[in-house]
Amino acid sequence: MKSIVYILLFAFATTTLAQNTEVYLFDITNSNGELALTNQRNISNNKGYDNQPSFYNDNLVSFVSTKKGQTDIAFYHLNKQIVSFANSTPNGGEYSPLKIPNSKDISAVRLDNDGKQRLYRYDFRTGESTELVKDLVVAYYTWYDESTIVAAVIEESGLNLYVIDVNTGKRRRDAINVGRSFHKIPNSKLVSFVEKRDDKWTLKSLNPITSETRDIIELPNKTEDICWLIDGSIVIPINNSVYLFNPKKDKQFRLLANFDDDNLQKITRIATNEIGTMLALVSEISPEEIVQQQLDAYNARDIDAFMATYSNDIKLYNFPNELRTEGQEAMKTSYKGFFENTPDLNCKILKRIVTGNKVIDHELVTANGNTFKAVAIYEVENGLISKVTFVR
Repeated sequence: MKSIVYILLFAFATTTLAQNTEVYLFDITNSNGELALTNQRNISNNKGYDNQPSFYNDNLVSFVSTKKGQTDIAFYHLNKQIVSFANSTPNGGEYSPLKIPNSKDISAVRLDNDGKQRLYRYDFRTGESTELVKDLVVAYYTWYDESTIVAAVIEESGLNLYVIDVNTGKRRRDAINVGRSFHKIPNSKLVSFVEKRDDKWTLKSLNPITSETRDIIELPNKTEDICWLIDGSIVIPINNSVYLFNPKKDKQFRLLANFDDDNLQKITRIATNEIGTMLALVSEISPEEIVQQQLDAYNARDIDAFMATYSNDIKLYNFPNELRTEGQEAMKTSYKGFFENTPDLNCKILKRIVTGNKVIDHELVTANGNTFKAVAIYEVENGLISKVTFVR
C-alpha cells in the first residue's frame, strides 16, 4: 500500500512541476442574456508552473506560482495589476489555495521535499502555517463550510472522496475514483465532483450531510475541470474552447468562447468569482513560445534558463532516430561545457514552421568560428520541450 501511495504522490508532483502554464483572467459580460468573455489578460506572466486559480474576493485572485524553483501562493491584485506572494516555503511547495470561509486565512495543499503531503492553513498576514488534516493525504478539495471540506484523498486505490471535519478530525468516505474538481453548487447545500468510471466521467452532486449523490451530466472528452456560474450554469474547457451548460434549460453543452490565441490552445483549470462577473483559466504556453525561450537562453549561454524549457525526460535524436542524449542531467552536463567553451555561440532562425505541438526551425549556427546550417524539430508536451531531432 505504501509504495502505491508513494507512486501517486510522485505523480502528483511531477505532473504539476513538469508543466509550463499561465493564468488568464476574463470579464464575463451579459448582453441580452448572451454571455461573452472579454478583456483577456495574463495575470501570472511568469516562466514555469502557474496554476490552480481561485478568487479570494473580487479584487484578489489566488493561484500557485513558481518562485526560485518552488511553488508558492500568489495573489493578483486587480486594482494595482500586480502579483504578491503570501508565503515562501523553503522546503516544499503549495497547491490548490482557497480562502477559508468566514476567515481572512487561506488553505493549501503542501508537498514537502521529503514527500510529506498535507493540507495546511496559512495566516493571511504572516504566511505562517498550521496543519489542518494530520493523517490523510489530501490532493484536491473545496470548503463546504468553515469547518468541513470535501476532498480527494490519495489512497492505495487512487483518489477517493472524503467529507472531513477539520476541527474534530471526523471523516467519511462517500465516493471512489474521483477527479480533481470540487465546487459548491450555487444556491444549494450541495457540492459537485467528478466520478471516473472507465471511459465515462460524470459530474455528480453530493450532499455532505446525508452522503446522497446524484448524476448531473456526463462530461465530454474526459473533462474534469469545471466551475459554476451564479445562475447554476456549468462551465468547462476543452482544448481552445470554453463551453456552457445550464441544467435548467440546456440539453447539451454549448459554445461560450473559442480562442485563436496560440497560448490558449490547451485550457485546463477554470474558476469564477462568487457573483459570476469574472473567469480565470489556465493554459499551457504555445509550443512556439517555449521554443523561442530556449533559443534566447541558448544565445545567452544561460544553462539554467535553457534547461528550464525542457522536460525531465527530454530525448535528443540525430535524424532519423539515433538517440543522442536522454534526460535532463545528461543534457545539462553536455551543454554546460559547450556553453562555457563557445563564447561566439549564436543561432539565427532562417525559417520557422509551427504545426500542432511541433516547431521546425531552419537554423544558421555560429560556434567557435564556424558557421553551418541545421534543422531542429522540437516536440512540446505539457508546455515543455520533450523531444528534439537534429538534421544536418
